[in-house]
Amino acid sequence: MQAGSEFGYRPLLFIILLAGLGAIILQSLASKLGCVTGQDLASHCRILFHDRPKYRKLVRYSVLYPLYVLSEIGIVCTDLAELIGSAIGLCLLFPSIPLWTAVLVTAADVLVFLLIGGPTRGGKPVKVFEAVIIVLVMAVFACFVVLLVKVEPDWGDAFLGYIPSTKLFDTHTDVLYVAVGILGATVMPHALFLGSFLATLNRTGSNNKPLPYPIQTNDKTVVHPPAVHFRAWFKSLFEVSRAERIAASREYRTQYGRQNNELSFVQSHLNHGIVDIVMSLIGVAVPINSAILILAAAVFFKPGGGGSMPASLFDAHELIVDRIGNAAGVVFALALLFAGQTSSITATLAGQVVSEGFIEWRISPFLRRLVTRMIGLVPSMVVAIAVGRTGINTLLVASQVALSIVLPFVAFPLIWLTSSKSIMSVKMPRKPDRFDDTTQADTTMTLDTPPSIFATQDESSVMSESVSNNLLICQIQEVERPPLSEKGGSVHIEKGIVIHDDEEYIDFSNGRLLTLVSGLIFIIVLAANMYVFVMLGLGRT
Repeated sequence: MQAGSEFGYRPLLFIILLAGLGAIILQSLASKLGCVTGQDLASHCRILFHDRPKYRKLVRYSVLYPLYVLSEIGIVCTDLAELIGSAIGLCLLFPSIPLWTAVLVTAADVLVFLLIGGPTRGGKPVKVFEAVIIVLVMAVFACFVVLLVKVEPDWGDAFLGYIPSTKLFDTHTDVLYVAVGILGATVMPHALFLGSFLATLNRTGSNNKPLPYPIQTNDKTVVHPPAVHFRAWFKSLFEVSRAERIAASREYRTQYGRQNNELSFVQSHLNHGIVDIVMSLIGVAVPINSAILILAAAVFFKPGGGGSMPASLFDAHELIVDRIGNAAGVVFALALLFAGQTSSITATLAGQVVSEGFIEWRISPFLRRLVTRMIGLVPSMVVAIAVGRTGINTLLVASQVALSIVLPFVAFPLIWLTSSKSIMSVKMPRKPDRFDDTTQADTTMTLDTPPSIFATQDESSVMSESVSNNLLICQIQEVERPPLSEKGGSVHIEKGIVIHDDEEYIDFSNGRLLTLVSGLIFIIVLAANMYVFVMLGLGRT
């Protein structure tokens, strides 16, 4: 809204497209990292920087922990934006409520976790909540489409807005500041952590869930669930414990290739995840963002230097009510309110992933949401009381600029990890060699060990030996399978198939072109952030 009302179609439509493409690349890298390695981005950062062979404490306190703090700042800024958006939606639904009161009421949404049980537990309440969000957001998109038809924008100029323009570097305006905010709002750092975590989940396998209570046993006795006392339930809301899943992956640092997911898992998940990311961003995010900017440019922007004040969400609501009707205005307000809730739940889940990965702390969703929301509540209340709507709009944009500042620090380890062949290699399944025998026995032997220790000659057991291409094949009726040896190999003969011990890997690391493009995105975001810092220091933004 601010970009379109202040600068028209150009040059920030190009930034929306560029941010969407950058989000596709970085989100795809995050998804690939989790899918291939089975570890999320935060866990990889700890593995890389926590136990370095040299200068261990120096790396921890100069790289790992500052990176964790920056990640937490990004999550707080994300939640701050959702807090403000939800508060604005509440004010639009109930105009008589002061803005600071709406901010305070919205902060109480931590109680949502008590109703739906947290973002990861699923169940009917969560599904209903998600369905409501989808319907409302699509309804708002429909409202913007109707508005675009009614206001009749100049579509020729609008499409030219996707072409780069020198106006982006105009030092007399804050166009680059707004552009950086668009980048932060589109390529959100917490989404990279969460995307890499979600990519580690198995979406095709069957989960063995426990039977629901009550359970009736064979002797027809009924087993009821254990009683949950209020004190234990209340204590669980504020629980902080050690994350066991991270402790189990400490040996992973020197064994990337051997600890990665199986090739079948990667093949069944990777392409679907990338297609989902591309469709979501190009098919939904970029069109919605573009529609909002085009609408603001067509209605509020005045060419020739006589532009009005930056448009806000309040202006968008008034426009919807005037051009479409009160019902559409209510839908817009509800969508702001509910979308703020679901985005905050997403930020909370990302915060759990970050804390477990970086510092091995597992924090309950309720406590995590409570702490994050209280941090964002303080500046929101101060600005809402002291400045009002104008200050809230400024704070909203500033929170997105902060996300863009955090982004390069998160993107760099992601690009580096996914460009490493040793990290992104997946072991190929062993290629079986057919071998004909009338007795197809299930056999395992170690090449470094003589066959005499595995079997003895007797009337019921016959051993035959043959050498073919330096491979010793031993047929035994019954044998105990020894573990794999680090020095020696093993041969597993099962149903006429000989499996060799040689290991082959498939490289899923970034190619040269993808590394170059992702590195270019990193440089562009970093340069834009540095420029904004300079402009802020000179007082021009």
